[in-house]
Amino acid sequence: MAYVEQLKIKGDTRTYKLSADIKKYTLRDVGFVESKSGKFQLERSLDPNSPFNKGLKFKLVITASLKAFKMLTTSANGLNEVNIYKSVDADTHIEQLNYILEQLEQRQILEKID
Repeated sequence: MAYVEQLKIKGDTRTYKLSADIKKYTLRDVGFVESKSGKFQLERSLDPNSPFNKGLKFKLVITASLKAFKMLTTSANGLNEVNIYKSVDADTHIEQLNYILEQLEQRQILEKID
């Protein structure tokens, strides 16, 4: 998946873009890890009971320039993109995804495009 300026998570109807007010220190505060190349990556479990269980994951990677990103939900090993809207326990995964996205919006990392 290529880095883009706006996108939808597979199966979702909402479109997101990076906030114009995004800051590197905010990314670090939220839990993003900075790579050697300067990219910021956040990986969160979509299991509401335990973040340590092997389950579906939410991944968000932002380029070093803070201009483009990729965001997806993946299988437990992180290699395959998954449509959580068609998964077993979809309601709990969607609820957890919505919580994560809401937090990213509140911290001015993502913006929803209507």
